[in-house]
Amino acid sequence: MRETRGAHGAQAAGQYDVWAAGDAYERYMGRWSRLVAERFAAWVDPGPGLRWLDVGCGTGALTSAVTTRCRPQLMVGVDRSWAFAEVAAAAIAPGRGGTAVADAQALPFRDATFDAAAGGLVLNFLPDPTAALAELVRTVRPGGLIGAYVWDYAEGMAFLRHFWDAARSVDPSAASLDEGHRFPLCRPEPLRALWTDAGLDDVKVTPIEVPTHFAGFPDLWEPFLAGQGPAAGYVAALPPELRDRVREALRTSLTTAPDGSIALTARAWGVKGRTPKR
Repeated sequence: MRETRGAHGAQAAGQYDVWAAGDAYERYMGRWSRLVAERFAAWVDPGPGLRWLDVGCGTGALTSAVTTRCRPQLMVGVDRSWAFAEVAAAAIAPGRGGTAVADAQALPFRDATFDAAAGGLVLNFLPDPTAALAELVRTVRPGGLIGAYVWDYAEGMAFLRHFWDAARSVDPSAASLDEGHRFPLCRPEPLRALWTDAGLDDVKVTPIEVPTHFAGFPDLWEPFLAGQGPAAGYVAALPPELRDRVREALRTSLTTAPDGSIALTARAWGVKGRTPKR
């Protein structure tokens, strides 16, 4: 495995323009996904000195959490976006692994290369999560750990729930883009079924809830303007007049503290299991 921080992934990044700017994503969602990643890593922690794969590593929230919490011998992250993989690479110590631009559904690794593999907030954005999970089973040794976590878009992501409710009140066509309706893998039952159907043993699912504290409404709204992620991509594509109406509908739906801050919560669902011992 060589460290991959070069330009050969630029084309892949360009294919997914709502996932192309690591710094913008950090302000939109990364700051919350890092909190979830830390709690997920503590939950799955199988011990130090293992060979880890982070699939759909994004800007490195899980990569960093695993590196700090689990002290891996090897840490490898893969993502379809070169820009995201570039940011994630900074979380890996020199000589301890690296990041690569690759498809989660066709991983460039030999069978049983890793002791553990996980994906943070990626399953709902894959064309075929079943195929991606089969690839993880293939690349993780028998008895190894495979885990993942996803946002509870349907009920648990408060600021996104407020956003889509506000957007639909102004633009009924926004309902078709709402992640809570689009993504079936945002609840515990489908996650458990996916892991069980893949033949994994000792499958467990757990809720992971974190606070999402915004200094003020601009701190919540402005990241939507950068276009990183489905909701932000929707906002970025709106004509200015409609965008302003969505902004005001969202602002009036929120409870603001006397100091202007907005305190909400975000819930994810974590799942883990073991590859069959052959």
